[in-house]
Amino acid sequence: MDDFESEAETVGGAEAQVIPLHGPGREKPEAVTAEQDLREGEAARENAAPVVAFPGADQEAQAPEVLSDAARSALTFIRDRLTGDYTVDEFGFDAELTDVVFLPPLRALYKKWFRVDTHGVENLPASGGALLVSNHSGTIPLDSLMTAVAVHDETGGRHLRGLGADLVFQVPLVGSFARKSGQTLACHADAERLLRQGELVGVWPEGFKGVGKPFASRYKLQRFGRGGFVSAALRAGVPIIPVSVIGAEEIYPKVGDIKVLARMLGLPYFPVTPFFPMLGLLGAVPLPTKWSIEFGEPIATDSYGPDAVDDPMLVFQLTDQVRESIQQTLYRRLSQRKSVFRG
Repeated sequence: MDDFESEAETVGGAEAQVIPLHGPGREKPEAVTAEQDLREGEAARENAAPVVAFPGADQEAQAPEVLSDAARSALTFIRDRLTGDYTVDEFGFDAELTDVVFLPPLRALYKKWFRVDTHGVENLPASGGALLVSNHSGTIPLDSLMTAVAVHDETGGRHLRGLGADLVFQVPLVGSFARKSGQTLACHADAERLLRQGELVGVWPEGFKGVGKPFASRYKLQRFGRGGFVSAALRAGVPIIPVSVIGAEEIYPKVGDIKVLARMLGLPYFPVTPFFPMLGLLGAVPLPTKWSIEFGEPIATDSYGPDAVDDPMLVFQLTDQVRESIQQTLYRRLSQRKSVFRG
């Protein structure tokens, strides 16, 4: 057609009227269209087949896999080691390494092997410095490590900064382990600095005399020295907390000492027990005794004046008070103990 827009055409001599599809008066009402579309949609939904979810799809969507705390901690530790994003304090203490690597195996020994019970944990301060003074025993000083685990777990993460003898830091690997886990040399300067920084500091005044004493002298405190730990607490103005450990004396019953070997190896003693060295490495496994650790009532030092540290009688009095507190607690706990292995 030449003229598609014309309203009339002649076909076979007759005039045909062309009516537009959407001409005036033939528009489709919008409301009717919407209502019709709605009815058609509802009919389609009623006749449609049900949709079945793929097995396990909902569970995966609702409960995504979550890493355990241990796995997340391990991954964070590895990432920090690779990137160097970790801190070590002026004493060489690596808190992250201690929490992730050192403490877990010690905690297993603490809970499963020695089954340690703790008492008087309310005497451990939640913040601020304090000096923990403990008896020492066991031939191998595992008591200091177990006390560190107890302090960490009972205070919600505070670390016990132990003061060790020179020999501890001279032994290969042992010295590095001690430094990284928070131990430092037993000297007044380091002790006071840690206490002033608000740390919990541990000291074992009996030293090797206590840890290496024969089995016949178990639970009898050795000499506490000249009271250097009291002087450090007085200067820092922090409380002294007596600590008494029961159970460590029996893990390696020391019945003898090979002094020749001790001198050759540069050790204070070379122990002989009923199982070592006769059974070799098997004899080095500690006996699974039942332990208890009691934290005594704090002895305040902040009420004394700045010149108190120069008073030898006061230092001696406080030293004797701490020693007597530990000794009496040991006797009391021993009287209540029914079995070495069951407590």
